[in-house]
Order: sequence, then C-alpha cells, then structure tokens
Amino acid sequence: MARYDFASDNVAGAMPEVIAAIVAANEGTASGYGTDHVSAAAADRIRALLDADAEVRFTASGTAANAFALTCLVRPHEAVLAHEHAHICTDETGAPGFFGQGVGLIGLPGASGKIALPGLELALNEPDVSYRQPAAALSLTNATEYGTVYSADDLAALIAPVKARGYGVHLDGARLANAVAAGFDLRRVAKIGVDILVIGGTKAGSTPTEAVVFLDKALARRLDARLKHAGQLVSKGRFLSAPWLGLLGEAGDGGPWAARAAHANAMARKLAALMPFPLRHPVEANGLFVDMDDAALERLRARGWFVYRFLDGTARFMCSWATTPEMVEELGEALKAVA
Repeated sequence: MARYDFASDNVAGAMPEVIAAIVAANEGTASGYGTDHVSAAAADRIRALLDADAEVRFTASGTAANAFALTCLVRPHEAVLAHEHAHICTDETGAPGFFGQGVGLIGLPGASGKIALPGLELALNEPDVSYRQPAAALSLTNATEYGTVYSADDLAALIAPVKARGYGVHLDGARLANAVAAGFDLRRVAKIGVDILVIGGTKAGSTPTEAVVFLDKALARRLDARLKHAGQLVSKGRFLSAPWLGLLGEAGDGGPWAARAAHANAMARKLAALMPFPLRHPVEANGLFVDMDDAALERLRARGWFVYRFLDGTARFMCSWATTPEMVEELGEALKAVA
C-alpha cells in the first residue's frame, strides 16, 4: 500500500488538541451562522495573536477563503496581481473569477515563489485601457508555494507601491504557521498594510477550517450577507471555529499551531540533510523541492513513497505536524537506495 506521509501536509489527520476542542464545542446548544460563543472566543484569540482589531470569520476551505477575500478587494472588471505560481493562479480552478464574477489574475515573476519588486512595479505602471482588466489588488503568500519565507520587511517593500495607488492587499497564509515558526513576525501584518489575511488551519493540523481576518474593518460591510451569498456562512459555525481554540491555546503564543509548525519545519531540515538529490529552493519552512528524474521518482514510488511532481518540475516533499523523525529516516534510506 502506498505511503502518503510526504505527499502534502494535508494528508495528516487533525492534532489531538483540535479534536478535543471540537468535542468540547459539541456540548449543549449554540446559536447558528457564526453568532455562537465558540466563534466569538476563537475570533478573540486570533485578534490577540495578531495584536490587532479585526473582523474574523471562518470558512471550510482555503480556496473559498482566498476567493472570497479577493471579491472584497476587487470588482469584476479588475484583476489581482500575484506570483505566477501562487495557489490562486495555479490550483484554485478559477475560483477568484467565479466568486468575483469575472475577477482576473495577473501572474508576476520571482525566484522561489517570491514576487520580484521590479516585475511588480512594471505591472503597476501598465496603463489603464478599456480592453484589459487593470490591477486593483495584490495577493501575497507566506510561506510561499516553494517553501520560502518573506520577512515582514520583504512584504512591506512589496506592499508600499501597491498602497500608494490605493489598491488592496490580501495575504494567503495557508502555511502561515510555518512562516511564523521560521521567524516571520505575525504582529507586523496589520501594520504593513495587509487588508485581508487568511490564516491556514487545515494544513497546520486542523480539521478543515481557515480564518479570514479583515484587518481593514471597512471591508467588512454586510460581511455575513456576502458570506451567505458565497455559500460560506455555515449553519453550525462553531464546528469551523472550535478547532482554533485547540490550535491556538490560551497562552497567546500561537499554541500548538505555531509549535507543531516548528516541528514540521525541523523535520524538513532533517530530511534536507539526508537528501541525496539536489535541492532547487532554500528549505525555510516545511517543504523540500528536489531535482529528481522520472526514473528515480518512479523507483521511490514503487517503494511506497508518493510525492508530487511540482509546478517547476521538481519533486515536492512536504512535512507535517505529524511527521516523525523515524519517518524521515526511513524515507532517507529509501532515497539513498533509489539515487
């Protein structure tokens, strides 16, 4: 039987703290559609984590979270600037355009998943013409699709020219926990101009749930009606918000969400030390991107280890909160045998 330990960080189950929080939330009754006490408590913990006032809502998938967020920043005849390999550009099946009734995407270049400032400035300086969707927002990703991590200063440098034009900024944080574990200062997000932040729960070790954080509260006008229209205002909302009580804990330090991400990052570094194939990108979060020919990849799969061939042709190995040192060592032996 195939082993999926390193195919993605979403193959792992939910951490025990999440399951315990869901069981606790199941006791008694609660009002619906996110008006319950559990959702209120989870939102408070997220505000404390960010040290920022914000409106917080919860969705059932990262795709829905990202697409919905972008509809709050961009009108149907406008477009979003993003790295050409960002998840919204390559893996969300046109969801921003679907949710946004035609919102476009403009892909930008940059090494290892990071947008290059000259390319961004070039796109921002494109003239407005009637036959092309003009840019109206920037979408950033941290950690990036290639497992690299922007610093807060890196993001601020990209955000500044966007804000100077009055455009909105969205941050896709599907693996934000891993960026935080790598040193990203989460408390600067609200100060550098991010308008809407998506905080990933699913890949971090939860059941399906993502937090959508409206740091610009002016964008939250009729928010619940918009969520309902998008099919994301869930009736029993406490089951989307409860996992965050388990993920974040009570200490205000990110709880298991951050601690388990640090473990996943450490497992990626351990695997990098055992990797006999060349690494294409720096290992800064919980993923490795490896130059591996098809024959070697098939030999590895034949041994029961499945990993993805990624966008740039590399083989992608992802570590999760549940990856153990023993798994990494066993994979290291398999890689040595197929190299």
